[in-house]
Amino acid sequence: MLMDAGQAREAERDAILAATVPVVDGIAATFGPLCEVVLHDYRRPEESVVAVAGSVTGRTVGGAMSEIGMRMLARGDEAADELNYLTATGDGTLVKSSTMVLRDSTGAVFGALCVNVDVTAVGQAHALLGALAGPGAAPAGPPTTTFGDDLDSVVGAIVDDHLPRRHRGWAQLDREERLRLFRSLDARGVFAVRRAVEQVAARLGISRASAYSYLSQSRTTADPTDTGGPT
Repeated sequence: MLMDAGQAREAERDAILAATVPVVDGIAATFGPLCEVVLHDYRRPEESVVAVAGSVTGRTVGGAMSEIGMRMLARGDEAADELNYLTATGDGTLVKSSTMVLRDSTGAVFGALCVNVDVTAVGQAHALLGALAGPGAAPAGPPTTTFGDDLDSVVGAIVDDHLPRRHRGWAQLDREERLRLFRSLDARGVFAVRRAVEQVAARLGISRASAYSYLSQSRTTADPTDTGGPT
């Protein structure tokens, strides 16, 4: 039985993932216990992890993508490799990571190979040397990234992190603050994931219709705090 073009493309993607699995184990074995390698299939955001070796972020096969994956998914075929960036897990582990996108023969992005190395000890040594060298401006810490096998918990943590400080909930936000929240979540790729709007609505305690309305408005109105200058 002949496959149509869509089936052939899916078969090609499946073959690329299968061929990459040994690479996952090989990289992790080369760099040792402080290294974790994760293979993602972006076609299934809720269970994108198809292979994992090592344990730095606690990922398991069948787990959901992280917010980094959401950002990649939102960029679609414009996504590019992100190499040697620092992030921190919720428990304070300092991680140096690289995310390399996987493309099929048409150039379409459908997954990623991620390498995470625990460099917490290096960061602690750097901080100690800095303290011994004398007072000075403390460098800004890396952003905290939410990793988890449950997509609901990942989305929920991102929403909580993006709510304005001062312990203010949704009811205390004015209209522009609400739109800014949705713009921020959108920029992080949250809404590229199926059912994310419903998950955000539940987290904020608002109706799905309200969430869709705020998302639509956030995409069609400018942020008054954006001066249009360089970023």
